[in-house]
Amino acid sequence: MAVLSSLWMERFARVSLLLLMGLFAQSCAVPPKPDMVAPGKATRQIVTERVSAVVVTDHQSLSRWVNRNFSTSQAPGDADGGSAAPLSDDGYFITADHVLARMAGRNVFLIYGQGGRLRPAKARVVWRSESADLALLHIPVKTPYFYQWTDPDKWLPAGTRLIHGGIATGFKSGDGKLGTSLAPEGPFTGTRKFKIDIPLQPGDSGGPVVDAYGRLVGINSAVEFLVPMETPFFIDSEGNRPNIRQIDGLIRSDRARNSGT
Repeated sequence: MAVLSSLWMERFARVSLLLLMGLFAQSCAVPPKPDMVAPGKATRQIVTERVSAVVVTDHQSLSRWVNRNFSTSQAPGDADGGSAAPLSDDGYFITADHVLARMAGRNVFLIYGQGGRLRPAKARVVWRSESADLALLHIPVKTPYFYQWTDPDKWLPAGTRLIHGGIATGFKSGDGKLGTSLAPEGPFTGTRKFKIDIPLQPGDSGGPVVDAYGRLVGINSAVEFLVPMETPFFIDSEGNRPNIRQIDGLIRSDRARNSGT
């Protein structure tokens, strides 16, 4: 028994050492030069087709507001919300957790672009993480326009050209650059914060940050301003990139649990 325990401990130590060496090598690696291709019309069309909003309200339906072209007079006066990004063709979306901060006892709706035709649906919260400022939502609607993540096994170097798809400024924003290099994802990689040089507004929280080819880099989270002498100056905006495999696993597990409903 002691021999077996010793062999197990030796094997565990060897695996741990290999993992540590891998993490050390990754941390010391030099990121490649960024792809300087700028987002073009095709990428902006991808973002437009996938525009999605989160609305948290006491109201039981948003149909009247949507059918009246989001007129101010029909807007729910108690609404909180932000943006979201569709991740699959069967109704899964990712957003910022703080968008749902006041959801207790209220209804959460997703308004999905569907290629230009906006449609509201009541959403179910699948997963939330306050520390990561990320959340997964699901609506029982087909969502054929959705994002693919950038390859988790490849670098995203600082300087990579980007745009964003938040509902507040996404349609009128110019493109920007990634300010933080993101190394390839490993088995123990958690959610990583990154900087972008695109100014955001509150409604952009939870919206997609997208590379020049329409692939999802991460989710808008916050904006930073310097306020000397009461005059704010934009510094940068912040996004979150989750462990892609973890998010995919959460979706698969939820899909399996709810396959009969």
